Amino acid sequence: MKIKICRKEAKESKYWLRLIDMSGDSAYEKKRQSLTQEAYELMNIFGSILRNTK
Repeated sequence: MKIKICRKEAKESKYWLRLIDMSGDSAYEKKRQSLTQEAYELMNIFGSILRNTK
């Protein structure tokens, strides 16, 4: 199922974003946090779609 792959990709993106070290640069850190939050929201959306299609 393609939605399952999308959820997995969002989860992996969140993982890699957590590993990035911004070395105190607040502008990049804010962007990283924003992208992490977006990946989290996408995981929830795809998870909801999976639950509702079963």
